[in-house]
Amino acid sequence: MSGMRGKTAVVTGASRGIGAGIAEALAAQGARVALVARTEARLRERAKQIKGSIAVTCDVTDPASVEAATKRITGELAAPDIVVNSAGIFSVAVAEETTADAFLDIVNTNLVGPFLFVRAFLGAMKKRQSGHIVSIGSVADRTIFSGNAAYSAAKFGLRAVHEVLRSELRGTGVRTTLISPAATNTDIWNDVTVTDPVGKPHSKRPMLEPDDVVQAVLFALSQPQRVNVDELRLSHS
Repeated sequence: MSGMRGKTAVVTGASRGIGAGIAEALAAQGARVALVARTEARLRERAKQIKGSIAVTCDVTDPASVEAATKRITGELAAPDIVVNSAGIFSVAVAEETTADAFLDIVNTNLVGPFLFVRAFLGAMKKRQSGHIVSIGSVADRTIFSGNAAYSAAKFGLRAVHEVLRSELRGTGVRTTLISPAATNTDIWNDVTVTDPVGKPHSKRPMLEPDDVVQAVLFALSQPQRVNVDELRLSHS
């Protein structure tokens, strides 16, 4: 990972969980990291623990907020070499019990937000013919689960965006990777108690750990420029 030194990375959802782990790992490898999240106090506390990072408070679902974050990142650091879209929210409810607000919030956070950050930085990457976009997907981007109407819609959509980008970016020098983990042990599960159709509580199943996903991201980023890791699917052994 010596090639990471001096590079600039943007990580959304960086105040906790997988995003925080990715930000810490990239900084440890010498990257300058912009930590992006919505909760300012938690984000600033996290940034204090990561040398060379900046905390950028941003609502990833709001185009104006993303535009302001983009200007700050490029002004204080540089146009990023790496963008990791890790921000996400999750809840379980059958379709008729999913409110319109909940559906929109999940889709906007997990799908619209990643698109806005790709759109913000992709032009500069293509111009210099280098860069790497990493999207954190889910097992739910290819498998349907009961109670996941909103989340699966968002993650299937994110997979589609990734595949379009892969098609558009082939040969440009810009790489794009989708990391699709199974259930991972983060606090996103704290309020999830709904059981699936076979009666097993989601939160009681064997889970991956956040660092398992972090290591997959580092693997994709560390490959030679000629190699694009299109997709990595992670499941519990």
